[in-house]
Amino acid sequence: MNQSLTLQWISKDKTAHFLGPMLSVKSIASLLAFSSIWILMEHFAWSYQATYLLFGGIALVLTIVLAFSFPYFVPPAEQTRRLILRKRYLLFYALTFFSGARRQIFVVFAGFLMVEKFHYSVADVSALFLINYVFNWLFAAKIGQFIGRVSERSVLRFEYIGLTILFILYGLVENAHIAAVLYVIDHLFFALAIAIKTYFQKIALPEDIAASAGVSFSINHIAAVVIPALLGMVWIVNASWVFYIGAGFACCSLLLTLLMPFEPSLNVEFRRKEKALVKQVL
Repeated sequence: MNQSLTLQWISKDKTAHFLGPMLSVKSIASLLAFSSIWILMEHFAWSYQATYLLFGGIALVLTIVLAFSFPYFVPPAEQTRRLILRKRYLLFYALTFFSGARRQIFVVFAGFLMVEKFHYSVADVSALFLINYVFNWLFAAKIGQFIGRVSERSVLRFEYIGLTILFILYGLVENAHIAAVLYVIDHLFFALAIAIKTYFQKIALPEDIAASAGVSFSINHIAAVVIPALLGMVWIVNASWVFYIGAGFACCSLLLTLLMPFEPSLNVEFRRKEKALVKQVL
């Protein structure tokens, strides 16, 4: 819903600039929530039930306040009310799948690496989370501005080259401090995935945005179900292989960016269409 409404309401030339600061705001919220939970549970011995009740209650009250504080906004375009799969969005679907696969390697296996290989404690992992939130708070807005100035193709190529190097280093790292640095840099790379959303917004029919957001969510979760199960078996044999496979996923994404146009638009979803359009103009 968040992605759907953002892509519907924010103009195409401002989306990247908007999503960057939004990530910063989310990071501030995560930082406050994470710190509050840690204080309540560590220093005041709150139970899980009491903690969930408190924050669930706060969320419910805020939702009611927001519902009555804002008027009803007429949508810019009536949205398709069924899930759709269109050939024109194939590149978006593929990028979304590999993005979901990469996320699972970070969320599941990078954390395993810290705990199993480098014996990080709960406090150590918590500190890494806090550092991640702080870095996103400080840099996400700047990353959004950067994406707004250059093409999605260039941003994603930079991301996937960086991720390939990062995953290879994960497989080779033997120092706990270097591993922590890789973990923080890896998390910061998530902000560059804004470029996938802005690419989709530029090529999508206005009425397809909500339905396609649902499809992309499903594709992301196909990776979330399949990848940890399969790579969990690989992890048992050799943990480094998991990250080398992650590097392979990043290389697949890099190859997909070669299909992206430099200036995507409603009828220019692929590089070959952009080339054909240039030939017609010449």
